[in-house]
Amino acid sequence: MKNLEVNPIGKIMNGEDGTYIEVLPQNIPALQALEGFSHLQMIWWFSDFDTQEARQVIEAPQPYKNAPEVMGIFATRSPVRPNPLALSTVEVIHIDYEKGLIELTYTDANDQTPVLDLKPYTPSIDRVENPRVPAWCSHWPKNVETSGDFPWEEEFNF
Repeated sequence: MKNLEVNPIGKIMNGEDGTYIEVLPQNIPALQALEGFSHLQMIWWFSDFDTQEARQVIEAPQPYKNAPEVMGIFATRSPVRPNPLALSTVEVIHIDYEKGLIELTYTDANDQTPVLDLKPYTPSIDRVENPRVPAWCSHWPKNVETSGDFPWEEEFNF
């Protein structure tokens, strides 16, 4: 295997005036034809957790209540992992094509987080009609729209 080179296409801007993806000037033309898509899949770098030590973690002690006592890191959404990549589905409010700004309703990425790629969310490829999950998390919300009202703080052991 070889090392791979990945370059950010932009960064997250979280502030009082909202949540945005700021696309680098050279990547603004890549935004063409995104209008009409309500959601994007955003691939980003867990930059706050990119340490040699964090990249060695491959197991986690029960991160969620009711979960197995030990979980492989690939069974979690933890930012601590061999490659600190993240994938979030984000809702688009507005795209400023001249400035390269995509306004979002919300993202779990921190301010200044590098964004690696964007893909349009398309139900024919991205939506799973009847996904299966383990019993310990089967009571979690079934969609992002109801997830915001769920008491997530009661689910975590951290």
